[in-house]
Amino acid sequence: MRYGFAIDQTTCIGCHACTVACKTEHQVPVGQFRTWVKYVDQGTFPHNTRDFGVMRCNHCTDAPCVTICPTQALFQRDDGIVDFDRDRCIGCKSCMQGCPYDAIYIDEETHTAAKCNFCAHRIDGDLEPACVVVCPTHSIWVGDLDDPSSGISRLVSSRPTQVRSPEQNTGPNVFYLGAERAVLDPLAAPADSGYLYSRPDRHRADVARDMATDPVTKARTTLNTAHPRPWGWRVTTYLWAKGVGGGAVLLAALALLVGVDLGVLTTLVAPALGVLGTAATGGLLVWDLKRPDRFWYILTKSNPRSWLVLGAYALAAFAAVSGVWLLYGIALETGLLAASPVAWTVLAVLGIPTGLMVAGYTAFLFGQAEGRDLWQSPLLFWHLVVQAVMVGAGALAVAALVAGTDAAGAALIVRALVVATVVHVAMLLVEYLGRHATRAAATAAHMVTHGRYARLFWTAGVALALLGALVALPSWGGGLLALAALGGLVVQVALLAYESVFVRAGQDVPLS
Repeated sequence: MRYGFAIDQTTCIGCHACTVACKTEHQVPVGQFRTWVKYVDQGTFPHNTRDFGVMRCNHCTDAPCVTICPTQALFQRDDGIVDFDRDRCIGCKSCMQGCPYDAIYIDEETHTAAKCNFCAHRIDGDLEPACVVVCPTHSIWVGDLDDPSSGISRLVSSRPTQVRSPEQNTGPNVFYLGAERAVLDPLAAPADSGYLYSRPDRHRADVARDMATDPVTKARTTLNTAHPRPWGWRVTTYLWAKGVGGGAVLLAALALLVGVDLGVLTTLVAPALGVLGTAATGGLLVWDLKRPDRFWYILTKSNPRSWLVLGAYALAAFAAVSGVWLLYGIALETGLLAASPVAWTVLAVLGIPTGLMVAGYTAFLFGQAEGRDLWQSPLLFWHLVVQAVMVGAGALAVAALVAGTDAAGAALIVRALVVATVVHVAMLLVEYLGRHATRAAATAAHMVTHGRYARLFWTAGVALALLGALVALPSWGGGLLALAALGGLVVQVALLAYESVFVRAGQDVPLS
């Protein structure tokens, strides 16, 4: 059994009865929508047209929101309906990133995720969804798509249909009949400067300036809903914080394995950065939840497929290794224990895989955010590791100026800083100036390199990073630690600037 919708846009009159019925049935707050009608105008008066599109959850066969949800608050029923349990939701907003259709929002009253749930309570009572009942032109069809005798199956099989974002391979179960491409493709019709009854929200209006309008159709969206970015500066800062901690421990572990003595940087500073970076990361992640009082649901109501859950395990493992390392270092520095080569080897061997995972696991989390094509790069894991080495080495360079280390240790830190920074910038150029797998990724990359983020990207993200490496370069042999420390500080700012661009631009491409 597989429930689905079929929407006949050739008979839809754009009356919004479905929107009002949905809001009434589910008590949806003002300004938020589970179902809404999008307007797209094409052409120039008097030869212009207006088309409608009913937007909602697509109840995907392979639903990304279900996979990424860390607490199984979103789930797929046996009849194919993708439903949600607000009592399990922690408000992490990852489902909003996973959905390629802008179908999920955070309810302003409950602070939990919500969306069209096919009026599952009505379906269970052998009733049709509210939107179907009120549609005056019978433009919305529902039923079992797996039943060839059902009305919706006969309709879909007898007429040409389209789905939204088929390239995402989610198996959407909302089929459109007679819909204009510009209505279904969010990149084909940028938001107009003014809507019919209002103005577009500032975010959509700003993004539209970086999107090309088709010179032939002149398609533009003249009515739509607001979809603000789910993730902001806390996620940007979390990427940097765990990078500093993971990179510092990785570098200290490498030094141990190659026999380079970093002195107090190994015993205290690197593991302390690991502990502090993990604590800051956890704090930022909990702070970013809309229901922070439920943060522990990640561990007690876990979805083992979600990289938000697996990432929490990676953070916990890294925190444990860093914490034990720090306690051992304190015991050595205070004379409570004597140094043991075996103990250092064990810590180094544990520090490398946990450091790699804490630095790079976000690549897999972002990979599950299937609505954000910019974040789907196969290089992202390794790029995050390179970034971690860059800022981790930068932090150790600052610490070396204060705490001191020998020339060999300083040289290792500086060389890691310079090389990682150069590789980071090279990867940026490859990522943003090369070819992109989808139009959405190309659109986001254009915003970064030539659009609204270009100045910040090129000056702070690229030029400032190279400046940090250049400033630290004279310390290559282990001397002039003041320059290395200055370079180490500069790359922290450069990475924060870049992560701000990366996180925002990935969310700026419209999905509906």
